[in-house]
Amino acid sequence: MNTNHYYAHESAYIDDNVNIGENTKIWHFSHILSGTNIGANCSFGQNCVVGPKVKIGNGVKAQNNISIYEGIEIEDDVFLGPSMVFTNVTNPRAFIVRRQEFKKTVLKYGCTVGANATIVCGVTIGEYALIGSGAVINKDVKPYALMVGVPARQIGWVSKAGNTLKFDENNMAIDSFDNSKYKIENGNLILIEENL
Repeated sequence: MNTNHYYAHESAYIDDNVNIGENTKIWHFSHILSGTNIGANCSFGQNCVVGPKVKIGNGVKAQNNISIYEGIEIEDDVFLGPSMVFTNVTNPRAFIVRRQEFKKTVLKYGCTVGANATIVCGVTIGEYALIGSGAVINKDVKPYALMVGVPARQIGWVSKAGNTLKFDENNMAIDSFDNSKYKIENGNLILIEENL
């Protein structure tokens, strides 16, 4: 199925009542369910399921084999690695319907979730955070935090460019990518000079 403003592979299925922004690409065997809003310049790899009633911003990249369920909100420029997993109920049972218990999960601007990571529902992942491959996130993640492990723990900070930051004795760091400057204040990373 081709349209004037977005691309969907002929094997993709797009339900009625879906909004898809310009230049978005939906690849093989993906299904976009009713009530879903997807921004411009996004990409959904092979075998993705999105919705129903999901809101996704602009510039989002979802790699192969990802399901984005009701209750998940994704802001602009988020990267979702191959086969990463979302949940929407904390105690699912096949024999109990818990649709009314879906918990909201929010991925903030520019964050990255690595391949095969699991995001347990009800959390917020902060701006530019980086979730390592295979990590299990079961609590909120600070902006710029570098998270690894099962369950995930913070092992450092990353820049907007996704580089691990090294700090001097004054808790200052410079990103080698673009010379942006960062500082740790009160347990949070602050961008003090941006060059990106």
